[in-house]
Amino acid sequence: MNATPEPRPAPGHVQMPHAPLPAYYRDEAEHQRYLRRIFDETASDYDRIERVLALGTGPWYRRAALQRAGLAAGDRVVDVGIGTGLLAREACARIGAAGSLVGVDPSPGMLAQATLPGVQLRIGRAEQLPCSDGEADFLSMGYAFRHVSDVGQAFAEFRRVLRPGGRLLILEISRPESAPANALLKAYMRIVVPVIARLVARERATSELWRYYWDTIEACIAPAQIVAALEAAGFEAVRRHTELGIFSEYSAVKPS
Repeated sequence: MNATPEPRPAPGHVQMPHAPLPAYYRDEAEHQRYLRRIFDETASDYDRIERVLALGTGPWYRRAALQRAGLAAGDRVVDVGIGTGLLAREACARIGAAGSLVGVDPSPGMLAQATLPGVQLRIGRAEQLPCSDGEADFLSMGYAFRHVSDVGQAFAEFRRVLRPGGRLLILEISRPESAPANALLKAYMRIVVPVIARLVARERATSELWRYYWDTIEACIAPAQIVAALEAAGFEAVRRHTELGIFSEYSAVKPS
């Protein structure tokens, strides 16, 4: 029996998570250079700022999200956009010694901060993962969706790397639906957070990173479009769970 071919994006069609942001870059080549610079330069500050902003609740939330998505002991995990390893650290605790985790990220600076014993680190992008077909039981991406260049190509790669029946989890921050809540979050992310970053961070670029974070959140495609793109990529049981109206968890399953 012939295997069912993997769905692929239509040739020439590129769906970006948001339009180019001229304040930071003008085209895709500049986009890639900008991401490499900003994450390499701020890697040493990243965990410190995250702990301050999340009031220490980050590990608890990431553990809960992984549990809701069905991560199990012994799973083989690929964590895309591993960064400094914040999500991967909680995944490793859940899969235990019988499991394995591969972390992929385009930023050598971030990977240098991901000190996780037993984790294999690979340089790569979501659109061209350095992973074999069916390598993972579980694929995760924590707050990096807004930085991909082609949503359809990234999701096609996620599906390729997962085994049949494998599970997907994408964590992202979404704009609040109400105008007052959106204005409050925007003021926090664009004004308060950069001030905190300047006080706590060692690197000057760190406050810029968090301003850029909000601008990508504000410009990002709507959650319904993300769900539709996952379904178009051939995933099943696609659902979005939210916490506090802004923390989105997109989960899905590769068909068996």
